[in-house]
Amino acid sequence: MDMQRGRTNRRRFLLIAGLPLLTVGAGTTYLMWPEPSRPPEVRTDLEPLNRRLGPFLGELTDAHWLGYDIDDKGGDRGIPSPDSRIRVVGVAHLPPGGAAAITGRPDHAFAPGEPSGPPAALKKHLPAAAVWQHSPGFDAYANGRGAAAGQADDGIPSGRYLFDTARDLVHFDVVYLFT
Repeated sequence: MDMQRGRTNRRRFLLIAGLPLLTVGAGTTYLMWPEPSRPPEVRTDLEPLNRRLGPFLGELTDAHWLGYDIDDKGGDRGIPSPDSRIRVVGVAHLPPGGAAAITGRPDHAFAPGEPSGPPAALKKHLPAAAVWQHSPGFDAYANGRGAAAGQADDGIPSGRYLFDTARDLVHFDVVYLFT
């Protein structure tokens, strides 16, 4: 019994101590996501995005996005991975005034930011003159809302969201962990 309690306490400690490190490290890992091994087609369907992102962003329109397994090397895997990491990255329009409503909230402290490493297939859909705003606080809020609102089969989200208020655009780069 004491041995089991020790394991539980150690796991609890590692979870509590490691969560801030994972949160800080998550912001830098977006720079390292690999390009898809087989260039996927840019998608424009809205239902999957609105189901996952709509609860905290609002109804998205005119989207251009990709969804792919970042661990897929293009060949056959010898042993299947116990976890899948699906990257959902793209740009979409928000309802009129939606970006300003989100970035105007003082509790998230938005500041200038840039998309980090969008796949080549999406670069032409990101306006060159966009003035992106980013907030780690909003990222944490959105990732928590996405995890709470999602179905069990939607994965655990970890992502970045940038907003251009002049065009009511959101750039999203989210990785869903399926265990």
